[in-house]
Amino acid sequence: MATVPAGSYVIDGSHTDVAFTVRHAGISKVRGKFEKVEGTITVGENLADSAASVTIDAASINTGDANRDGHLRSADFWDAESKPTWTFVSTGVEGDGEEFVLKGDLTINGVTNPVALDAEFNGSVVDAFGSPRIGFSATTEISRKEFGLTWNAAMETGGFLVGDKVKVQLEIEATPAQA
Repeated sequence: MATVPAGSYVIDGSHTDVAFTVRHAGISKVRGKFEKVEGTITVGENLADSAASVTIDAASINTGDANRDGHLRSADFWDAESKPTWTFVSTGVEGDGEEFVLKGDLTINGVTNPVALDAEFNGSVVDAFGSPRIGFSATTEISRKEFGLTWNAAMETGGFLVGDKVKVQLEIEATPAQA
């Protein structure tokens, strides 16, 4: 079993992926990711003493469709102009070793709700430039309505255009914080 090296880390935004998947028209899934993510991770000697804090630039959404991205940034969805950041602040860690649950408060669109991330420690390495790195994967599912994201359109055949359940996937890479 790999052990997460204790210490303070900074999320490497260029090697981190915060993505989501949501059902569209009841028949397919749309994926998107955020291009600007930053944060810190503190790993305690005891994993339960660890913490994470992440900030996401809501306007940095990229679904591969400029019109959809603009609609998501609008007041219909998360109003990125007046609510430019989303945050996650951990409140606890359960488990140990490679797999654990990271609990915390997620704020989207100005609304805060508790979430639990099923997380996995992917390992630690020293990269080709001599810099230590650690990696994590995590997933959760949220209800977009619980975050005030209620825009939708009724379908002629029944149901709605945008599903309520959103699967969130994270691939996090971090380097030691500079003292």
